[in-house]
Amino acid sequence: MLKYLPPLNDHNLPYPDTIHPIVVHFVIAMILFAILCDLIGYFSHNYRLYEVSWWNLFFATISIFIAIVFGQIEAGLAEAYTAVESTLNLHTIFGWSLSGVICAVTAWRYVLRSRDPKSLPLPFLGVGVVLVGLVCFQTYLGDLLVWVYGLHTVTVVEAFREGTLQ
Repeated sequence: MLKYLPPLNDHNLPYPDTIHPIVVHFVIAMILFAILCDLIGYFSHNYRLYEVSWWNLFFATISIFIAIVFGQIEAGLAEAYTAVESTLNLHTIFGWSLSGVICAVTAWRYVLRSRDPKSLPLPFLGVGVVLVGLVCFQTYLGDLLVWVYGLHTVTVVEAFREGTLQ
């Protein structure tokens, strides 16, 4: 069965480069922009920004599951040496949890939009600010995996294959 799978390249992936970071940066940008639009709309009374916010949050909610699928595939193919395991596990668990939080916030936003598209309660904005903090923490964990531990970088993959990294 394994002979039917494509060979892994020097990034230890069956495709040219990692896809998870591309999709996840799209999600990060949409969530941050959605919350920014809500805050600006609330303080400037420009209620058209609420619509912009809603659609960004809606598409971010869909896109996060695409990011998770590729994240799971790429985490499974990563050369997870001992030093990286705890960070990778935390990033994975926190990513799944964050997707649930984003779904809940989007559902709440949908209810608020259905009731009155021209107003947002202050507690929702507070939850939005907390969501920004959670997204930033998850981004930090992802940055550690790439920039500190070097997952899917050629140097780390080569060192692991040669047995010099354990």
